[in-house]
Amino acid sequence: MARTLKVAIVDDEEDMRQSVSQWLALSGFDTATFASAEEALKEIGPDWPGVVISDIRMPGMDGMAFLKRLMGIDSGLPVIMITGHGDVPMAVEAMRLGAMDFMEKPFSPDRMTELAKRATQMRRTTLDNRALRRDLAEGEKVMGKLIGTSEPMERLREDILDLSQADGHVLIDGETGTGKTLVAHALHATGPRAGKKFVVVSCAALTEEALAAKLFGPVEEGGLPLVEEARGGTLCLEDVEALSQSLQARLLQFINDQGAPAETRIVAICNTHGEGKTVEDALRPDLYYRLAALKITLPPLRARGEDILTLFNRMSEQFADEYGCDVPEVTAQEAAQLLQAPWPGNVRQLINVAERAVLQSRRGSGSIASLLMADDEEAGPAAITTEGKPLKEYVESFEKMLIDNTMRRHKGSISAVMEELCLPRRTLNEKMAKYGLARADYL
Repeated sequence: MARTLKVAIVDDEEDMRQSVSQWLALSGFDTATFASAEEALKEIGPDWPGVVISDIRMPGMDGMAFLKRLMGIDSGLPVIMITGHGDVPMAVEAMRLGAMDFMEKPFSPDRMTELAKRATQMRRTTLDNRALRRDLAEGEKVMGKLIGTSEPMERLREDILDLSQADGHVLIDGETGTGKTLVAHALHATGPRAGKKFVVVSCAALTEEALAAKLFGPVEEGGLPLVEEARGGTLCLEDVEALSQSLQARLLQFINDQGAPAETRIVAICNTHGEGKTVEDALRPDLYYRLAALKITLPPLRARGEDILTLFNRMSEQFADEYGCDVPEVTAQEAAQLLQAPWPGNVRQLINVAERAVLQSRRGSGSIASLLMADDEEAGPAAITTEGKPLKEYVESFEKMLIDNTMRRHKGSISAVMEELCLPRRTLNEKMAKYGLARADYL
């Protein structure tokens, strides 16, 4: 689920705080108001999930001193300064110190909304990249959210680490819900461009005219077109197959003008996979071969074997913790059904099923099987799989999940696990070794 970011509004004038907050709230933002910089600093720390809009002239700690404190706490925090008439030189100095932008009173509410959108997008990218880098530092996790030990996932992680070091543009394809945007983030965050901008735009979400302006300019109310904003970093084009012929031509010209190696790397995400056509059908050949210099195809969830149970287990634990309830028990039959399900929505669908399983378990009703059946009915007959798996694979996957769950619940206590599962120590040790489970991971 997408991270919800706050917009902190810092101003000593209550009317100004409330009017800015109300306008942004109507525009869909989650706001928090503070009457002073000192009050705001009690809440805002490193990796704070939000952005800041602050007046420059305030009693006590003024906006410039506040900005310096914020940049010392987190230099990647987007800060928008509000300046009065005649304070523009001060606002320019604020941008030199690290502010993202400024608004001069009286300012347009639409400009404020646009700046807030840009700021939250920048913040979300920054926080996601930091999270990915932290995950990489943990070694065996490699990519954090790219969970799984199946062969397709091992190959995917290797491909990401290899291609992140290359200069060429990348095309990512795969079925919907497989995590293509996450992989694009990983390519950027694990490569030499990690400290630069990662800019994402959905080519299907805007009209041709609006997308042309957003990508190449001119941009209303100031700001930079995305090809300039991403300069030196990565420009991620979601739904690249939605580009019109004229925009494809402009994108190709931009790529050609960059030369080699490219200053700005383009990661294109294709969503035509499995719909009876390919990205090659949608793009002009010269653009396709430039974007597909390097290519990653994400595996569908149904091809990832026991990763399905691992993912379901992790997501169930996460939602159970969020909702303050126990993790729902998974029977052997339900584990087999999870492994057999066609998962047309892939990981995204599994996350939704896991959340609903936790919610209905909290109410003391329903089953995982009923959720899977409901999804199958919504997807239609075409979603029903005929692919079978050996009974041994179902049994082993369920056995691994059962031991893993029990070890987590008892925080690595071998004696407690032996008692609950009625297993002698030697048998438990042998099974843990077989499934790659280590007691140290649960302590």
